[in-house]
Amino acid sequence: MGENQGPISFFKNHWQGYKEFWGERFSFLDNYSKIIYSEKPLPHWDSSVVEEFIASDPVHGPTLKTAREAAQFGMVGAAVGAITTAGYAWKWSKSPHGAALSFAFGAAVGGTFGIEVANHWYQLYRLDTMASQVKFFEWLQKRA
Repeated sequence: MGENQGPISFFKNHWQGYKEFWGERFSFLDNYSKIIYSEKPLPHWDSSVVEEFIASDPVHGPTLKTAREAAQFGMVGAAVGAITTAGYAWKWSKSPHGAALSFAFGAAVGGTFGIEVANHWYQLYRLDTMASQVKFFEWLQKRA
């Protein structure tokens, strides 16, 4: 016997619309889904493996190298932002929890600012860094 499918409830209807809305906004994550939801996990890699990929792939290798250099800007920005904001908070308030919160906020803001500086410094907006990262992960899976 066929089951009678009644009208979709109000909440279920809105939940489906919500999922579709955010699914469209985060569709770029589909590039990584075949890597994240793979049967076997990615093997461990270090900088020597990345350098091997950079040398072996003339198209995506230089882009990945540039993206890795740009990430260093973010790390430096996060360190500078965290230390300076926590230092100022400690200097003026002597509050451990305030210094800890400003440390975290300074790291987030400094890292974001560092990545934006790197984006313009290396002109990453002209490169497809996501494609090069996906190609690296695919190469790493084939290599294992």
